[in-house]
Amino acid sequence: MSDTPSDAEPRGSASKDSGVKPGIDAGEPEIPEAPKVPEGPADEVPAARTGGALSKGDSGGSGSGGTDSGGTDVEKRKAEARDVHTRDVDTPDVDEDEEWDGPVVESWFADVQAKPPAPIRDATLWAALATGVLSMLLLGDGLALNLLLVAIPAALGAYYAAQAAGRRPHRWTLVWGVGGLALLSVPALRDADWPSFLAVLAAVAAGSLALHGGRTWTGVLFGPIGLYTSLVTGPLWGWSGLRERSGGARGNVGPVVRALAVAAVLLVVFGALFAGADAAFADLLGGLVPDASVSGGPWHAVLFVIGVVGALVVAHTAAAPVQWDRVEVPAGRPRGRVEWALPLIVLAALFAVFNAVQLAVLFGGYDAVLEKTGQTYAEYARQGFWQLLLVTLLTLLVIVFALRWAPRDSSGDWTLVRAVLGTLCVLALVVVASAVRRMDMYVEAYGLTRLRISVVTVELWLGLVIVLIMAAGVWGARWLPRAVLASAAAGVLAFGLVSPDALIAERNVQRYEAKGSFDLDYARGLSADSAPALDKLDEPLRSCALRSIAQDLAGADKSWYATSLGEARARDVLDGRPLSPDADWNVCNRLGTELAYR
Repeated sequence: MSDTPSDAEPRGSASKDSGVKPGIDAGEPEIPEAPKVPEGPADEVPAARTGGALSKGDSGGSGSGGTDSGGTDVEKRKAEARDVHTRDVDTPDVDEDEEWDGPVVESWFADVQAKPPAPIRDATLWAALATGVLSMLLLGDGLALNLLLVAIPAALGAYYAAQAAGRRPHRWTLVWGVGGLALLSVPALRDADWPSFLAVLAAVAAGSLALHGGRTWTGVLFGPIGLYTSLVTGPLWGWSGLRERSGGARGNVGPVVRALAVAAVLLVVFGALFAGADAAFADLLGGLVPDASVSGGPWHAVLFVIGVVGALVVAHTAAAPVQWDRVEVPAGRPRGRVEWALPLIVLAALFAVFNAVQLAVLFGGYDAVLEKTGQTYAEYARQGFWQLLLVTLLTLLVIVFALRWAPRDSSGDWTLVRAVLGTLCVLALVVVASAVRRMDMYVEAYGLTRLRISVVTVELWLGLVIVLIMAAGVWGARWLPRAVLASAAAGVLAFGLVSPDALIAERNVQRYEAKGSFDLDYARGLSADSAPALDKLDEPLRSCALRSIAQDLAGADKSWYATSLGEARARDVLDGRPLSPDADWNVCNRLGTELAYR
């Protein structure tokens, strides 16, 4: 959604003749340039970047130089600099080499405050009410398809609120919004809690970006926490709108509430009579209507409040988002070519030597390396992966700080930056490939686990980030912040859709068929998503691996909206082929011990 209302310019935005550069998408929030400062000596730093300070020499026009009065004048200049934010006059700037302990960070967030939202619309109030009702009725039995059903009216309420504020959707709003809803489908598909938890977190981050419309690094990083700024103002905004409609000539809430109450009473009375008259209708009604028993009344009330408040928070954020894109972060001081490039060239040379050794080991075989080092195959693989993962993370940090301090006075400087950092990125990709290969060796020796598949996924994503950084060096970096976060959200979505627990079980079953080794204790801890893969095992090992899943499913009688696709498939597996009565705990414990040490 755009962050600019149609009837008024945003606070701090530039007028037509202010010199703002074109090129910003029509539907995105405008980011004004920094205020112009009076021209001064070449060695002065703009006050907008330093927080307002004093230049070299005289501070107040007294005629005494700073070098003649010693430490006293320095303290005076610091005291005047601390008061610069309370003055409305232009103040000379401080020398960039002079110590400054003033509130620099305050100027970063000077223009990010949200404008007052437009009055809440009836459609937004109805959407908040629908969200609360669905939360009360559907979320009490667990998370699956019901989470997506609750999110839909909340998203509609945000759309109506943004429309009332004059904001119009653009392409990235649709990307974040559709992506967030797609991430909420993971709990409906998978029984495993850990990929569902990651998907919900990523959905909140994507939804917040859809509401704020962030496109810079500050907007992308601060956007996911922007919802917290509306936790108080959102419900108050909705309450003021409700009070306005409950009285006076515009009052229309009372009749609607009474009508809903009468309709609910009629549905309950006649529904109960029809259910008592026909058993088939009673079964149908029991499967479709959520449980709203009196014993769970307090919990249902809490869920209703959470749903209404959450919908109002989302709608208020859409109506009056915090302008995180306007955060002014001072640029780093550029370094000289030698000071900047020499450490990076040395690091690139180290990477090149390491990669050459990896290629020699790859083509020369591991036997010679293992014989020389005295390590086993699994020890060699395990020793290298975690170090290489850390190397990848540190390489990204080095690239970030190198870009901040890169020389940028001429086209030759930018050519040097692209050449050095491009070489480092290429060498880092070889390190990523080596790390993934090490983990593959480790999985061959010990099997696949949740931790191993998770860190491999993270390593692959870090490699993708490096590729995006290389592409930004060629085509520009304006799109890079949103591309990095979009790749992370897409990775979480793909991670949930491939069903990691099912993939772990499939890989370990294949390893058992090839080598006869199987970690039964670990297989018992997998979710119902692994049931189709574990069903391929022979008896009694199959029944031993599926017993824990069968017990969990037997004790959980969930409604259709709280049952995941993974649970449904596991029930079909167990119904089609029940567990063997011969697979008691003694047999399973013996099998677990024997297969673990083969």
